[in-house]
Amino acid sequence: MNKILIPLAEGFEEIEAITNIDILRRAGLEVETASLGDLAVTGGHNIIINADKLIDEVKAQELAGIVLPGGMPGAAHLRDDERIVSLIQELAKREALIAAICAAPIVLEEAGLLSDRVVTSYPGFEEELESCNYLQDRVVVDGNIITGRGPGVAVEFALKLVEYLVDNKKVEELKATMLTNF
Repeated sequence: MNKILIPLAEGFEEIEAITNIDILRRAGLEVETASLGDLAVTGGHNIIINADKLIDEVKAQELAGIVLPGGMPGAAHLRDDERIVSLIQELAKREALIAAICAAPIVLEEAGLLSDRVVTSYPGFEEELESCNYLQDRVVVDGNIITGRGPGVAVEFALKLVEYLVDNKKVEELKATMLTNF
């Protein structure tokens, strides 16, 4: 039970999805991607990614967490998919990692997870995040929920996930090998 799921919906933000897949795998974590429809998923900038599996093949009990990339309409597709919402709610019951960047915190709102939580998102989506305490910070951690602002913070966000899932020593290793200075 140490897999991290990154679901891909048509119109996802490629920087956020690929950066998280890459950095989490560099940290030694098992990352699986899953599509809501066809295995070939087109991102918001017409980059096609082949998902590892279909969302119906995902077993929640095998997951240590989920990372939701943003982008529009990708985040809206995730929010409107009952399978994703149900999966997130199941993971929340056992306090697994639930992470969302850019527009994707709207999925967490739909799942009913943000009541009195501290959250951030891409500017403009705070109006859809009515139940949380909204911050404009680049990355926000509130227990098992981690949120990030958008594409420009994708590396910082992914490193925060590594810190949460592994440790700060692994973060420092990655920062050194990737020549990251924040």
